[in-house]
This record gives sequence, C-alpha cells and structure tokens, in this order.
Amino acid sequence: MTATGIRTDPISDEIVHIAQLEPLAEDALTGPIWDYVAGGAGDETTLRQNRTAWSDISLAPHVLVDASELDTRTELLGHELAHPILIAPTARHIAYHPEAEAATMRGAAAANALPVFSSLGSSSIEELRAAAAAEQSPWWFQLYVQNDRAWTERIVAEATAGGASALVVTVDAPTLGARDRDRRDDLGAAAGARYPILNGMEPRPDSTPAHRRVYNPHLSASITWADLEWLIDISPVPVIPKGIVRADDARKAVDCGVGAVFVSNHGARNLDTVPATAVVLPRVVQAVDGAVPVIVDGGIRRGTDIAKALCLGADAVMVGRPAIWGLATYGARGVTHIIEILQTELEMAMALLGAPTIDDLVTDLLWR
Repeated sequence: MTATGIRTDPISDEIVHIAQLEPLAEDALTGPIWDYVAGGAGDETTLRQNRTAWSDISLAPHVLVDASELDTRTELLGHELAHPILIAPTARHIAYHPEAEAATMRGAAAANALPVFSSLGSSSIEELRAAAAAEQSPWWFQLYVQNDRAWTERIVAEATAGGASALVVTVDAPTLGARDRDRRDDLGAAAGARYPILNGMEPRPDSTPAHRRVYNPHLSASITWADLEWLIDISPVPVIPKGIVRADDARKAVDCGVGAVFVSNHGARNLDTVPATAVVLPRVVQAVDGAVPVIVDGGIRRGTDIAKALCLGADAVMVGRPAIWGLATYGARGVTHIIEILQTELEMAMALLGAPTIDDLVTDLLWR
C-alpha cells in the first residue's frame, strides 16, 4: 500500500507552523499507516511527555544584543551544515509517497538538511546512493544489527561504499515495544511491508501466537557492547549509537570510540514511561563532557525547542514524524517546508534570545 494523496497545489502561506501539516497527513494516509506514524508504545505516556518536556523549559533572553546578523551554520562530524536540523530515520517511505526515500532526499537537500535513512526503508542502498548523488547531498545510514552478523557486515560495507558518511546504530531495540495500535492493525499486512535492504536475510522463525510474541523477527535481541565495538572496528565511517538515555551508557559509548551520542527514546515507540529526551539530555551531555557531539530527537516541534536543545548542550537535533507529515502531504516540497519553518523559528528565537550564532546558545539562556 502506497500513499496516493500527495497535493500538487502550492503550499498555503497560512501554513506557518509544522503542526498544521499533521492533520493533513492524517487525511492523506490510511488508518493503519497513520497509526504507525502517530502512535507510541503502551499508554503513550512518553509520547506525550516528549512534546511537553520542551514546553516546560523556560528561556531567559539577554537584551540589547546586536542580532542584525544571524548565523545557524554548524559543523558536525566533518559536515559543514547550514543549520543543526537533521531528518531522523523512519521506515517505509513508500507508504507516504510513491517515490519513497528519493522524495525525502530531494526535500532534505532543498532545505540543506542531512537525512538519515533506515535499514527498514523502502529503498535499496543503490537507490539511496543514486538519490543522494542526484542531489549531491550527504546522508547517513541507520542500521538495526541482525542475528546474521555476516549479513550486517555486508550491509555496512555496501552502505558506506554507497556514500553514507556515518552509521547510526539503533541500540535500544532488542525487540519492539507494546505498540497497541500496530498490533491491533496488523500493520505488516496492512502496509504490504517490504524491506529491500533486508533481501537475502532470513528472519528468525517464530510460531508463538501473536498475543504472546515478544521478539521481532528482523531485530537481534542479543546485541551487546561487544557488537558496538565490533561495528566501530569494521566501519570506515563514524558510528553513532541511537537510543542513549542514561549518563553511564553515554560514557561507556564514548569509551568504545563512537563518533557521536544520539539521545533518543525511539520516538516513544518502544519502552513507555521512560523519561522524555529533554529531561535526560543534560545528564548525557554532562557525562559526554565534550568528547563527542551529542544529537537529540523526540517531540521537537518548534524552533524554540531546537534552541533549548542546543542550550542544554546538544550539537544537533533530528525530527522524524514532522518530515513524514511533509512527505505525505506535499512530497519533497513538504519536507523542505517543514525544515524551513523550523529554521526560521530557530532564527527568530536566536534573535530574541540575544544569541546570533549557534555557539551563543548556552545554558545561561535557560531560566533556572
């Protein structure tokens, strides 16, 4: 099943906040697909808190600071970025747009946003390479370590040879969470799920009745710190563990030799009632102590959220669901529009905070 409701009309000037695209995306997608996009785990407590935690942080702006020239440029793992807003990895882009990840790539490139593409995406690595080459734009690859380590090693080699300049390894998913919406909808059947990158990899057989099934056939439940060290050893590009919420795990990751630490709770889609990423971010930043960059996602919907994340010590942020809203409504144009709105709001926040550059966004600007 693929998306068919892509709009061709100009994006209205009245769409000034990214949340305005959320109901349009819901209208464009089938019920099960929308549940997959919007839903979280369990009672969706963390899903709600991911959003409200950013709003709970207050800002303390300086006044009488020359803000006539704003600069959102930043550097991340060798990339000179126009802004610190990246697109988080999400699966099954064919469910949102007929051109799948290629449309996302075009939209990201037009907004100067670095995208991360999922190993559970709808495109092959060769298709990702071609899409990135067409836009002359960098991209990163997200990996789920599989039970077949030889297969995992082959995919790492193919992705990096295809141009992926970093490897984002999901470390918080030995299985999936209690996603009630997806389990109710039988999402795999409803979406006609296909994963080209997984071709040739045999999923783990499981005859357990659906209501008693714990493990996911496409995920390795045995991944450990030794596997992270192994990936770092075999990867020619920086390895970034995604799913860090504890300070001690962040420090351990740094000691393993990671390129960056990615603070994430999987979009609140795995373990419900873990803290919001805005809450755990300061502890992780303190533990990392500047050794590597820190990236954060989870509930970021405003430019002020991005400013707060950077004031708390993050080097960059990622957005996942909002990019899907844009893709499912206006295709590549929608992805671009989402990022441009966030960048504009970030620039407004910087001017009003008296912080004309990214480096000026410091903890002192948070109300304590």
